[in-house]
Amino acid sequence: MKVATAAYKMDFLGSWNAYEDKLSSHVREAAEAGAELLVFPEYGAMELATLDGREAALDLERSLHVVSDRVPEVDALHVMLAMEYGVHILAASAPVFDGGKRPVNRARLITPEGAVGVQDKQIMTKFERDPWGIEAGGPLRLFETSLGRIGILICYDSEFPLLGRALKEADLLLVPSCTEALSGYWRVRIGAMARALESQCVSVMASTVGACPWSESVDLNSGAGGVFGPPDLGFPETGVLAEGALNVPGWTYAEIDPEAIAAVRRHGAVAGRAHWTEQQGRDGEVTIVPMTPQKP
Repeated sequence: MKVATAAYKMDFLGSWNAYEDKLSSHVREAAEAGAELLVFPEYGAMELATLDGREAALDLERSLHVVSDRVPEVDALHVMLAMEYGVHILAASAPVFDGGKRPVNRARLITPEGAVGVQDKQIMTKFERDPWGIEAGGPLRLFETSLGRIGILICYDSEFPLLGRALKEADLLLVPSCTEALSGYWRVRIGAMARALESQCVSVMASTVGACPWSESVDLNSGAGGVFGPPDLGFPETGVLAEGALNVPGWTYAEIDPEAIAAVRRHGAVAGRAHWTEQQGRDGEVTIVPMTPQKP
C-alpha cells in the first residue's frame, strides 16, 4: 500500500469554499500520486476558527466552540472525498464538545465506503489541561480496515509505551501531531519510532507546520511528515521508510508492504512483542546496592 502523510500549513480562511477547495486539492494530489491512506495532523482543524473572523480565532475558548460546531460539516466533506477518490483519510483532529462540559481532542478515520471511526486523545499536554481545558475522551480503538488494523495515538499519546502496547495488534499506528518547538517534534517522532520498534509495526506521523499569527493555540508549528518501521528484517536499518523536509508543507509518501510487517513479527532479529511480558512484575523490584569502598 502507499501512504501519504501531511506537513500541513493552516491558513486564514476567507470562506467555507476556500476550505473545501484546499482540502479537495490536498486529497486529489495524494490520491493521484497513488496513496490509499492519507494522514492529516493533530489540531489541523483549528484553521476553521478563522471562518468566524480573526477575533474568534484569537479567542482560546471561542475558537474551541467555533471549530467543534464545524466538525459535522467537515466530516461530511471528508466522507465525500474518501468515497470519490477511493481512499482512507485520517481527518485533522479537532476539539469536539460531545456531551461533556469540556471538549475532547478527536481524530476521525474515514474509509472509502464512507464509514467513520473516531479516536480521542488519551493524555493531555500541559497547555491542553490549562488554559484550554481539553479532556481525555473515549477509549483506545483498533480499526479493522481493508488496509489492515489501524490504531491512532494522537501526538503526546505516542510518548507513552503502555498506550502503544494496548494497540499491539495494529499493523499501522497513525500519529497526528501538532508541536510548537523542534524539541516537541522530536519527542513525538521518537515516540512514534519507539512504538514501531516495540510493536513491530509501521507508524505514520503527520505534523502541522508554519506560523499562524491569528491563533494563540497553534501560533507556531514545527514538524514534518514521517513513516517509520522497526529497524529489522525487511525494513531500512534506520527504521525510517520516509521523512519529509522539516517545516516544508506537503505530502510525504511511503510504500508499505503488509507482508513485511507479518514477516518481521515472525522472523525478526528481535521479538519485542513476544518478549514484552518478561518485564511484567518487575516494577519496584530494583535492588539498591550501596557502593561502599573496601578497606585496604
